[in-house]
Amino acid sequence: MVRDGYIYGLSLLAVGGVLVWATGTWVWSIVPILLAAFFLWFFRDPQRAVPRGAGLIVSPADGVVTETVRIDTPRGPRQRVSIFLNVFDVHVNRSPIAGEVTSVRYQKGKFLNAMNVESAERNEQNIVTVHGEGMEIVFKQIAGLIARRIVFNHREGDRVERGQRVGLIKFGSRTDIILPSEAEIRVKTGERVKGGASIIAELPESELAVGVTNQRKAASASAEPAFEEGDEA
Repeated sequence: MVRDGYIYGLSLLAVGGVLVWATGTWVWSIVPILLAAFFLWFFRDPQRAVPRGAGLIVSPADGVVTETVRIDTPRGPRQRVSIFLNVFDVHVNRSPIAGEVTSVRYQKGKFLNAMNVESAERNEQNIVTVHGEGMEIVFKQIAGLIARRIVFNHREGDRVERGQRVGLIKFGSRTDIILPSEAEIRVKTGERVKGGASIIAELPESELAVGVTNQRKAASASAEPAFEEGDEA
């Protein structure tokens, strides 16, 4: 269970106990006890069997796939898969791939209904980029109509594993994942997925090999000492 569940749940149970003590009857404690049970259940964090295999991209969240679409970005064509989480879904987020967190950017915004297409750009959100396994993946933790807090537990430069717990969006919300244009989508609109366990897409072996080579070249280039004026050739 996520720590927040204990904080909310135990606090409400304490309120219920105080009400019983103060009023001499358990009737007034029904509401806080029911709320405590809801929060303890809502912040559950089940174990998941993470799929193994080169090129696999897993869902960053539980919920229903509401959209699979091709989009244009400043870095070229990509694909986007959107997942809607209602209040009954597990709200723990997981990394789609193994790799390095290269960017974490928080964006203030509105709190439109997460089912609204405009929420992907206009709502409060946390935008995370992960480089690894021969590809670049971006996933967005997007606040919904009810959600007012987004949690992400890592920093730029951190290493994450496929399916690893990385954060949380409280209550109803949305998660978008931006995939390479060459990735083969493995889910359909209306399909229910589980974070860390459901395969969202797969990068073909040919593209995977190219991506790994490019990432190694980029890493080698960044590791080479810069040539400064005055150095001997």
